Amino acid sequence: MSSAQPLTSSGSEGDPQYAGIDERKRKRMLSNRESARRSRQKKQQHLDDLINQVSQLQKQNSEIAQRAETILQHYNQIESENQIMRARMAELNDRLGSLNSLLGFMEDDLFTNTSQISDPLLKPWQLSCPSAIAAYNGFC
Repeated sequence: MSSAQPLTSSGSEGDPQYAGIDERKRKRMLSNRESARRSRQKKQQHLDDLINQVSQLQKQNSEIAQRAETILQHYNQIESENQIMRARMAELNDRLGSLNSLLGFMEDDLFTNTSQISDPLLKPWQLSCPSAIAAYNGFC
C-alpha cells in the first residue's frame, strides 16, 4: 500500500518541498500580474500623453495656419496698394515729363518770341519812362 500512496497524491500536496515551490509560483504569478497591470497603466498613461500632445499640436497648427492666412491677406492687400501706387507713380511721372516738355517748349518759344515783340511790359527793365514803371508796378 505504500506504493499506492504516491499514485493518489498530486505530488505537491503533502510534500513540504513542493509546498515551497507552489508558494513561490503563486507569488511569482501575483508579481507578474502586478507587473503586467503596472505595464498596462504605464502604456495607457503614455497613450493619454500622446493623445494630449496630438491635441495641443493640432491646436498650435490651427493657430499658425490662421496667423499665416491673416498675414497672407495683409500681404495681398499691401501688394494691391503697392500696385495702385506704382501705377499712379508711373502716371504722375508721365504727366511730369509731359509738363516738363511743355515747359521746355514754352521757354524756348517765349525766349525766341520776346526778342521779336516790342511790348515794354514783357521787358520791364527796358522801360524808358518813369510813368510806365509806376504803371507797371501798379502805382498809377
